Amino acid sequence: MNPSTNSDTQRLDKWLWAARFYKTRSLAVEAISGGKVHLNSHRIKPSHTVRVGDTLTISKAPYEFEITVQALNLQRRPASEAQTLYQETQASQDKRAQLKQQLKDEPLGFRQQKGRPNKRDRRNIIKFTRQT
Repeated sequence: MNPSTNSDTQRLDKWLWAARFYKTRSLAVEAISGGKVHLNSHRIKPSHTVRVGDTLTISKAPYEFEITVQALNLQRRPASEAQTLYQETQASQDKRAQLKQQLKDEPLGFRQQKGRPNKRDRRNIIKFTRQT
């Protein structure tokens, strides 16, 4: 671990960007403002400072990460270096693996669809509602 910072604190949105949880800082700010990121079980602002040893809970649908900050880095480095900035709890890893397997085993016909129904779906809905 070779963090390129002399400070012992860093803005949360910058840290999330440097740790590669979000592709841009503006996406990190959106997630923090939307309540998707909690610091030590508290909702915070994007400008809040993060320190080594802090616990973060990051919700990226459908997964949730529980991590401990291990280091700070002002620059966005390769993914292999970014993974050294945090450590995910074993419970969080197990929970994500279980959810991944559950989603994989789920039949395709029952997945939740996004958007409006298409013409065929509307015809089926009308046919179903008029049967009563």
